[in-house]
Parts: sequence; structure tokens; C-alpha cells
Amino acid sequence: MDKKRIMVAMSGGVDSSVTAALLQQQGHEVQGLTMRVWDGPVDVAVDARRVADQLGIPFHLVDLREEFQQRVVKPFCSEYLQGRTPNPCVLCNQAFKFRLLLDQAQALGADYLATGHYVRVVQRDGRYLLAKGHSVHKDQSYFLFTLTQEQLSRVCFPLGEMDKDQVRAQALKMQLAVATKSDSQDICFIPDGDYIGFLEEQCPVADRSGEIVHVGGQVLGRHAGTHRYTVGQRRGLGLAWSEPLFVVRLDAAQRQVVVGERRHLDASELMVTDCNWIIAEPSEPLRCRVRIRYRHKEAPATVTVLGEGRCRVVFDAPEKGVTPGQAAVFYDDDLVLGGGWIA
Repeated sequence: MDKKRIMVAMSGGVDSSVTAALLQQQGHEVQGLTMRVWDGPVDVAVDARRVADQLGIPFHLVDLREEFQQRVVKPFCSEYLQGRTPNPCVLCNQAFKFRLLLDQAQALGADYLATGHYVRVVQRDGRYLLAKGHSVHKDQSYFLFTLTQEQLSRVCFPLGEMDKDQVRAQALKMQLAVATKSDSQDICFIPDGDYIGFLEEQCPVADRSGEIVHVGGQVLGRHAGTHRYTVGQRRGLGLAWSEPLFVVRLDAAQRQVVVGERRHLDASELMVTDCNWIIAEPSEPLRCRVRIRYRHKEAPATVTVLGEGRCRVVFDAPEKGVTPGQAAVFYDDDLVLGGGWIA
């Protein structure tokens, strides 16, 4: 890449800090941009600004707390209360990092927006394609299936060829202020991981209790809210049964948690809505591999476009734990073909 004006989305972590430092070393005109989305116990802008000052680059802070509440937090809560299990990181990337921040970067005169994601952008036959990061353990392509051609043409991912150990070593070599900072493990707006407490604080309701029902119709117990469960869950059911039981379906309208044996988790197909295609939308059934959760092994399947953003995914062999609200992402080897939301 020739010398460019690049805005780096800086979160105050090691990955985005090394991203900024590497681009500066390569001779680009670099600036830092941090979005404040939540009033948490740690101000992400503090470490981001420290690194920007250390590198001697301009730093910008944009307050997006109100927009984040409306576009990420409220849908997150709403999905859970409807018996779905949402993925707020995909929503945040879609609505904020690669829309609002990208527009802000352009308004500030940048040619590109760079982030610390472990993914790559490649060009083929005049089209921008999203590829997995080289690091198997850190690849984050699953979270970025919503990227459009226009967005892919304006972003760069310097860490796509690296693994975490290499990034950490670079941070130490560069003596960055956050070199020894630990990685964030939780949803940014629920740093303690207590999503149940968060949901009940955000949307207080006197009574969400209901029945725990076996797939055969037997009532086995009661629960304090369907939002406390997710498909595939085994722990915490508190049920006595001849075989291990798993959550196989949530019916928020009826306040039912439906449980069954492991075989009841099998699903031979699923429906996907709000599909985004990074390749040209296929006109014929597409053979590919499908990932239904971030830490899930991709499974061979046939994807058929149905129109109006909908697709049917038929697996070669049944998959366990298909979870409404999660993303289904389509791959051809390392390339992301597209994806959508499990209905």
C-alpha cells in the first residue's frame, strides 16, 4: 500500500495499539479514533490516548453512547427476551466500527479505516473479498460477514497475517504503554459477564417465570425466565432425569424452556434472514461450509437463496445446537462468502 492517511479504531487494547504503531512504521499518516459507547468501570479512551500520545499521532474521541444504547444494547435485550441468543459484537461491527466510525474517518480526511481484527482483505476478479486471519485461534472473520464492497474497499487489517504471540511481541518490542495489558474476554458493556443481571436491570419485569417442559410434553420444573437459558445449555437446569437433558428450544411467548436428550439438539437445516453476500449473490444452490457459532467448526452444507434476504441451509449431516439469534456464516476455504442471522 502506498503512503495513505489512515484512521485507526483504537480501543485501548494491544491489538489496535500495535495496528497503529505498525502502520506508522510503514510510513502512513496515522491518526487514532476511539468511540465511547458505554459508561463502564474502565474508560477505554484513557489507554487509547496514552498510546496515541506515545506514538505522537493525533487522537479523536467520538461519543456514541446514545446511538449504542439504541442500536446495540436495546436489540441485545429484546432478542434475549424473545427467546433468542444475540451476538452484539456483530451488531457493533456492522452499525458502529464499519459505518459510523468509517464515516467519521472519512470526514476527518482519512483514506482508510484500520482495525485490529485478525482478518484479511483480498481482491479477486475486481471484487473485494474477506478472508480469515492466518491465526486459526484468533480469526475474527465470523464477526465481519456484514461488510459490503464499499466498506471493504476502505478498510485495512494489518494483523491479518499475524498471530497473537507475534502481536504481543511487537507491543513489547515497541514498548507500547499497553504491551502487557490482558485481552478483554467479555461483552464490552457487560464486563463482569453477568448478562442475566444486566438484562434484568435494563428491562425489569415482576415475573418472567414459567415451565420447563420435556419435548415429550411432561412438565419437569419451573424457571425464572427464558432469558436465563440458551439452546444447547446443560448446566444449571436442576432436573432429575434418566439421561442428561439440554435446552433444545425457548418459547418466550409461552414462557417455556423446552428440554430434551442430546439427540433432540440435532438439526438438519436452518433458515437465515438478513443475508449479506460478499461474493455476488448466487443464483444456484451453493455448496460451502457453514459456521453457526464463533467457536464452531464449519460444517458442509448447501445454501439456497430464497429472496428477500432469506436463505435455507441444509447440512450434509445434522448439526447440534442451532441457536436462533446467532449468525450463520458461509465459507469457501478461507474466504467468507456471506452470512446472515439464524431464524
